[in-house]
Amino acid sequence: MLFPAMNSKRIVWSHRCSHTDTENSMQFSPKFDATGLIPALAMDYRTQEPLMLAYMNEESLRMTLETGEAVYYSRSRREIWRKGATSGHIQKIHKILVDCDQDALILLVDQMGAGACHTGHRSCFYRVVPFGDSLIDGSPVVLESADDGFTFDAEKVYGKK
Repeated sequence: MLFPAMNSKRIVWSHRCSHTDTENSMQFSPKFDATGLIPALAMDYRTQEPLMLAYMNEESLRMTLETGEAVYYSRSRREIWRKGATSGHIQKIHKILVDCDQDALILLVDQMGAGACHTGHRSCFYRVVPFGDSLIDGSPVVLESADDGFTFDAEKVYGKK
């Protein structure tokens, strides 16, 4: 089964008020962008390590709230996807933070399995962009490694692409 059974709670967002009222309100009124999406940064709840950035639409956010597991909206496939449905690397929610104007989310998760990234790394943020004195004048910017390499074989988990 792709999704756990829903407990059929009717989740309703609060009406969006003025910018100031939204910043001061304790009512959840997520602001989805023009395409109906809101960015959601998944972070390890213990280490605060960033794991991945994805997007949610209203349905996937509701499913996340109901199931306690991260459910996202794939912009490339244009469909809802539960993190870990294929890999088994699910994300159990510990806390969801919303920013001041409620147009971005941080999901503090317990990352089950070997990693969050479809490339085989623990985190999608496995490269560092150098800046300042690290840059060589007139040369292309070269990324640096930010981790110890692959934590699982992506081809075995997801198949060849």
